[in-house]
Amino acid sequence: MRSIVLTKGVPDFSEGAVSFDEDGHLERGKTPTVMNPNDEFALQAALQTKVRHGGHVTGMSMGPPGYAEVLQGAMETVYTDDSYLLSDRELAASDTWATAITLSAGLEKYQDEIADVDLVFAGFKTADGETGQTGPQTCWAMDWPIVTHVIALDIDPDERMLRAKRLVEGDIDEVETVEAPLPCFVITDPEFEPTYRKASHRLTHKELRAETEQRAANHDDYLTTWDHADLNLDPDYIGLDGSPTIVSSVDPIPKAPSEREATMIDPAENEMVPVLEELQPHAAEAGD
Repeated sequence: MRSIVLTKGVPDFSEGAVSFDEDGHLERGKTPTVMNPNDEFALQAALQTKVRHGGHVTGMSMGPPGYAEVLQGAMETVYTDDSYLLSDRELAASDTWATAITLSAGLEKYQDEIADVDLVFAGFKTADGETGQTGPQTCWAMDWPIVTHVIALDIDPDERMLRAKRLVEGDIDEVETVEAPLPCFVITDPEFEPTYRKASHRLTHKELRAETEQRAANHDDYLTTWDHADLNLDPDYIGLDGSPTIVSSVDPIPKAPSEREATMIDPAENEMVPVLEELQPHAAEAGD
């Protein structure tokens, strides 16, 4: 099975990491970029597929040169065999539609020049835009079947068929089982959990994880970068010019109010004694 995992870099929204200018606009240059958290589930699904059926896993992203570190993180934290970055200035300021056009061109070039693709995995949505549109729009451009909100999956290589369990309209209490022919797109839900029931699968998983960590240490050797000319894309249909979305305003993320007060204590002066006495009744209640 040859899989491609679409991933994206997003601002690190952890406490204290996000930087805004005086007008409340996000300063991406001053805010660290990390891999979109939901993309980890897509990577886990691709790794599970390789463990069970063999094959190859490629990470692919569209973004500035710094996104190479995002792809490196995907390789190290979960698994990929290699990485493809679609990057140049003509692609800047793309909305989800222009991004999907670019990613579909990358997938088509990969199929023409590298190998046929069986599965494309993507995360549910990104932590910055939260539209959940890029994966489905890219699939639409490829004219492939798509299964969304996937929480479990397996492949029948002989029948060339995907069998998946998915949440119905995001409801964690209602699950349906569906089938789709390969090649197809899989949008993983945050409820996705990989399973490795066989001892041989668990051993293979351990070996693949060790291999991918070694590759990540020399990520440049496994990275290919394509620009819009490589993808044969018209600048009028990509980047800002090819983006029909109009953003009227952006609201900054509000900071949580500082409502808690802290009392500094010195353990050396036995100041922990009254604290423990105060907490003891609560510990007893928890035990009951």
